[in-house]
Amino acid sequence: MTTEFRKAALPADLRRLVAFDHQVFPKPDWFHRADWERYQSYWMIVDGTKAGCCAFEHNVDFREDLEGENPPLAGSLYVASTGILPRFRGEGLGDLLKCWEIAYARQHGFRRIVTNVRKSNRPMLRLNSKFGFKRLRTSKIDYYDEPSEPTVVMEWKKAR
Repeated sequence: MTTEFRKAALPADLRRLVAFDHQVFPKPDWFHRADWERYQSYWMIVDGTKAGCCAFEHNVDFREDLEGENPPLAGSLYVASTGILPRFRGEGLGDLLKCWEIAYARQHGFRRIVTNVRKSNRPMLRLNSKFGFKRLRTSKIDYYDEPSEPTVVMEWKKAR
């Protein structure tokens, strides 16, 4: 198996990113086109197929659940999305993608990663925990409105 990580090229990849999002996540979690334009997105390509994708925002803290927006925070990488196409799940690719996200953060000088996950998304909560992410809070505000569900905010910090 050959795996590579390639930065999505915008605007050329915008349609592909939206289509990927629709295949991986339920409708209420889909990003708007403007979100994809704001984030730095990377494809995980396995044997020539785009099997996974992640999206980052540099130097930002996740506080949408508390303040309605994400304030700047130097040294913090916000992972807005981590996804594997359903047909590739269960093959260890989530581990590989999460490992790559942490390596990306380290290579780019980030000392902290923050992300948020639906409370019911146990596989992603376990994956984040496996790689050293700690729960910061479970938000009382619903995860992207519908269906009504709290979000779990998690953080990874580089060991000193």
